[in-house]
Amino acid sequence: MYVESVKLNNFRNYEDKKVSFSDGLNAIVGKNATGKTNLLESVYICGLGNSARVSRDKDCIRWGCDGAYIGLKLIKKYRSHTIDIYIDSREKKRIAIDGIPISRISQLIGVMNVVFFSPDEMKLVKDAPQERRRFADISLSQQSANYLYSLSRYNAALIRRNKLLKTLPAGEKLRQSLQVWDTQIAAEGAKLIAARYDFVDKLKDFALERHLKLTAGAEKLELSYESGIDMGGVKDIEETLISKLASSYEKDAHLQYTSVGPHRDDIKISVDGIDVRKYGSQGQQRTAALSLKLSEISLFTHETGETPILLLDDVLSELDRDRRNMLLRETSQLQTIITCTEYEESLVANIISTARE
Repeated sequence: MYVESVKLNNFRNYEDKKVSFSDGLNAIVGKNATGKTNLLESVYICGLGNSARVSRDKDCIRWGCDGAYIGLKLIKKYRSHTIDIYIDSREKKRIAIDGIPISRISQLIGVMNVVFFSPDEMKLVKDAPQERRRFADISLSQQSANYLYSLSRYNAALIRRNKLLKTLPAGEKLRQSLQVWDTQIAAEGAKLIAARYDFVDKLKDFALERHLKLTAGAEKLELSYESGIDMGGVKDIEETLISKLASSYEKDAHLQYTSVGPHRDDIKISVDGIDVRKYGSQGQQRTAALSLKLSEISLFTHETGETPILLLDDVLSELDRDRRNMLLRETSQLQTIITCTEYEESLVANIISTARE
C-alpha cells in the first residue's frame, strides 16, 4: 500500500497544501520549523486516528482558525481508499472513509498500516515497560480489530477497578465490587496476553535477522515476552488471571491500584545475552530499536499481505552512513516517507520541499 496524496487545510502551519507522493522513497526536505514533521504527522493521524505528538486534537489546528482538514488518498493492492478527517476547536473530530462517516476511531485503524520511527522512539528500548507495551499494542491493533476491541474493554475495566481501589476502604464491599470488574479484566486480559506472546514469538525471528544485518553479524538480538502469567491457551490464561486478581486483593487494596495483568507486562530485549534495556550502550539501544521497527514492517507484510507505510522523522541524522544506507536499502520495497534538512543519500528519492512557495 502507499499514500498517493495528502491535502491539508489549516492543519498546523499549512493554510492550504496538497502533496503527491511516489510509491517508493519520499524525502520531505526543509529547514527547521518549516513543517516537515507536521506533514508526516498528517499521514500518521490518517492511519491511527490520533497524533503521535500531542494528546489534544485542537493543537493540530492552525493558529487563529476554527478547524483543520486532512484528506488522504490511499492505494492498496486491490483497491483504493479516501480518508477525510475534520478537526474543530471544540475537540470534536469527524472521520470519513470513502466518503462514509464512521462513528469510532477503531473503524479507521487497520485501513492504512503505518510504522513510525523518530529519535524519541529510542525510548522503546531504554524507557519504562509502558513504551514496549505501547509498541506491541499499536502494531497488534492495526493487524486485528478484535485485539483493539479487547484492549479498549480491558483498559475501561482497569480504570473502573482502580477507581474502586482508590475510593472504597478495604472490606467485603470492596472485595465484592472488584469481582464484577475482575471477570472482564480476566476475559479481555487473557486475549491480550495470548496475542502478545504470539506477536513477540513471530517478531523475534525477523528482529534477529534485521539486527544481524545492521551489525554485520556482530550482535545477536533476542526477544521474549515477560508476563506474570505463563503462556498457554486463552482459557488457561483467563483462569490464572482470575486467581491472581483474587489473591492480590490485600496488596491492591493497600497500593490502591491493580498490580497484576497485561498492563504490567514487558518485552525483554537482549543482545548477546545482555539486557540492553538496562545495560546496553546508547548505540546498542538505538540499533535494537531500529531492528524492532524494521522487523515490525516484515511482520505486517507477512500477516496482512500488504506492506505498511514507513514514516521516519529526522532519523537519518541519528545514524551513521552505513546504517543509513542499510535502512534505506532494507525499506526499498515499500513506501517510505522521511523528513530531513538535507537529502544527500545515494538512493533516488521523490523530494518534497517545505520551503515557502
